[in-house]
Amino acid sequence: PLDRVRRLVMTHGWNATAYQLLNPGLSYWFAPGARAVVGYVEPRRLSGRAMWVVAGEPVCTEDYVAEAAHRFAAAAQAQRARVCYFGADERLRTVLAGRPAYSQMTLGAQPVWDPARWDDILASKSSLRAQRNRARNKGVTVGAWPSERAESHPALERLLAEWLASKRMPAMHFLVEPQTRGRLIDRRVFVAEQACDGGKADDRSKAEPVGYLILSPIPARDGWLVEQIIQGRAAPNGTATLLLDAAMHAAAEASSPYVTLGLSPLSQRAIETAPGVPHLDNPLWLQGLLGWVRAHGRRFYNFEGLEAFKAKFVPDHWDAITAITQEAAPSLGTLHAIADAFAGPRSPFTLVGGALGQAVSDEARLLRDKLGVSSR
Repeated sequence: PLDRVRRLVMTHGWNATAYQLLNPGLSYWFAPGARAVVGYVEPRRLSGRAMWVVAGEPVCTEDYVAEAAHRFAAAAQAQRARVCYFGADERLRTVLAGRPAYSQMTLGAQPVWDPARWDDILASKSSLRAQRNRARNKGVTVGAWPSERAESHPALERLLAEWLASKRMPAMHFLVEPQTRGRLIDRRVFVAEQACDGGKADDRSKAEPVGYLILSPIPARDGWLVEQIIQGRAAPNGTATLLLDAAMHAAAEASSPYVTLGLSPLSQRAIETAPGVPHLDNPLWLQGLLGWVRAHGRRFYNFEGLEAFKAKFVPDHWDAITAITQEAAPSLGTLHAIADAFAGPRSPFTLVGGALGQAVSDEARLLRDKLGVSSR
């Protein structure tokens, strides 16, 4: 199945999440004649009918999107399930807009760049140049690694473990799957290495990996998704900027017109730019709920920090990240199904509960340290 999925993705993958269909944990549905593929997960049934949560949208030719969506919905209905497309882009939104059996909601945004503008962005932002130069001055260099080396290198596995350990939220899955290095065949990997033991910055034999970046292809747009930027504990300030600088220059040299850093959950920066696609306003109850989660959820996930990190690189625009669900209006059940898809083997409640417990523990430790300093 993965070979069939890859062939379709590398021929017709237009959605920014298309190549992520090759990540672990997804089930696949193929249209007759293998004209389309849909990658989805079936979350735990909370009550009532099951819901199949789709990674993006059907991967196929543009003129077959409507037919693929119709056939996939029929396949789900045969299993007494409904459909939810998470991360749907303008093609599917246009096809399903106005259909009474479907409703849409905005759940975030993704920043987009034309890499040809990258040098102009750096020229206009002294803070970005300072960050990049700070890493360079610490002996950090970035180079592209062949997939065979990156897949098996223990230093990159260590960096991923360190990065995951630094997060309050346990590892999530679905469209933020951390284990991507097992399938790098079409991806590009850039590794930041820092000179050590007195070695010079350009002496790779005396350098230690401190971070890496993975670019995943968006073939039908000749573009790239920055799927991961991973930094270890020893990474100097500015390493992420230096990694992104290398990736943007590589995309520009290949004349790729489209790079995105992917989803910023609950971001309100989206500006609808697709002609003929109306701006989507969430129901008032959903606006209030998502606003509350954004304001108070920082204990377990830094929504604002992730958005600010991506915004500092001055994207050309932000595209809306929408969910299209097979119901007359968005519901709490749909939000639970989406959260369950990202939670993976854990339930969303267990995931958030563990993160909140870690946050309380961290804050108690900081309070103890502060009181200890005060008493001394």
